[in-house]
Amino acid sequence: MSSEALVHVIDDDEAARQSLEFLLRSARIDVRTHESAVAFLAAVPSITAGCIITDVRMPEMSGVDLLRQLKDRRVAVPVIVITGHGDIALAVEAMKLGAVDFLEKPFDDDILLASVRSALTRSEKDARREAERAELNDSLATLSNREREVLEGLVAGHPNKVIAYDLGISPRTVEIYRANVMTKMKASSLSELVRMALIAGLLKSTTEP
Repeated sequence: MSSEALVHVIDDDEAARQSLEFLLRSARIDVRTHESAVAFLAAVPSITAGCIITDVRMPEMSGVDLLRQLKDRRVAVPVIVITGHGDIALAVEAMKLGAVDFLEKPFDDDILLASVRSALTRSEKDARREAERAELNDSLATLSNREREVLEGLVAGHPNKVIAYDLGISPRTVEIYRANVMTKMKASSLSELVRMALIAGLLKSTTEP
């Protein structure tokens, strides 16, 4: 299984760690265990894929504090929180900090596996989206200033003649720049170009005041 499907289990209870590890390995899911949130952060200072399962109550650093650390470090992998009886308030706080799910002990194995698979699918989609965004930003970097201005006009929904008027050039020149933009961005249609702009964040920046 790829590293993108790696699940990090964080729990100070050794028996709980071993139980989760056995369950995940039985389901053919790669897993790595950590005895504390501090140990996890030391061993995995950077993580961009997979998912995390963490107990909410742990010494040194709680699951909620771990989520705050991950947020500060801009780590966007899905986090599943395991809670004990009476920890609903902490679970809600964890969800507010970005946890994708919380499960109360004792939990059903099938429910946990379904949650993990959902988190891994989400992580894989996020990783693909981030790779696509990086590729699009590389393509955007190849555009000249004028090509960029034409692109911004196109994704704002302006026709060629309006873009031409705004930039003080002829509609024919806009068509040439537009063709160059389509080629450099590898877009087969205007709708695809707009989709690319949305992914790259360009469309949002042109519509904000």
